Amino acid sequence: MTATVPTTAALALGDDALVLSHRLGEWAGHAPVLEEEVALANIALDLLGQARALLSMAGDEDELAYLREERAFRNLQLVEQPNGDFAHTIVRQLYFSVHQHLLYTELAAGDGPFAPLAAKAVKEVAYHRDHAEQWTLRLGDGTEVSHDRMTRACDALWRFTGEMFQPVAGLDTDGAAMEAAWLESVGDVLRRATLTVPEGPRGGAWSAGAGRQGLHTEPFGRMLAEMQHLHRSHPGASW
Repeated sequence: MTATVPTTAALALGDDALVLSHRLGEWAGHAPVLEEEVALANIALDLLGQARALLSMAGDEDELAYLREERAFRNLQLVEQPNGDFAHTIVRQLYFSVHQHLLYTELAAGDGPFAPLAAKAVKEVAYHRDHAEQWTLRLGDGTEVSHDRMTRACDALWRFTGEMFQPVAGLDTDGAAMEAAWLESVGDVLRRATLTVPEGPRGGAWSAGAGRQGLHTEPFGRMLAEMQHLHRSHPGASW
């Protein structure tokens, strides 16, 4: 008997992958070295493949990607944050890829509707995580400039990380255990990179976003307009 796919969860995970894929794609032609052009493009393509599979579980992938309004997207606010400088992109990738790796590892071990996709995607995400960790170590323990930029990025993005562990309907995961594992893993990488683990407001209580409820930050609207422009300009076109 085929398990029913939880639409809310499929949209949430699919939107995470789609939006971050687009953000990473914005680096095309702008990465600091040629090797990173290839690496970031490959990560973006991995995420796009995940997005297509997940959104197809919830409906027509093209309509969901290109015809929904901003408030209908359910992605984390973290993944929609602008690229900023390269350090900012790496920290965003570190925070998200560690979370995604933990999540897909847990989903792959189960027998739910996302298990087959997670079993394949977890191998891709392991590379995404390693890529982010290696760059964090390189930049954090690099020059004074790279260290300062990484510090600013870690602090700026930290407030968006709490949302990753909020419950999502249709995802049977242990949010508290995953949060503890994430804190341990990210904290270890930051410390090895000679970076200080940021402290949330009021003794560590994170200020989580509301992207899962369709509330997004200002940069998301501009990104979405760019991403959807071609499709909306030529409705029904085939390529």
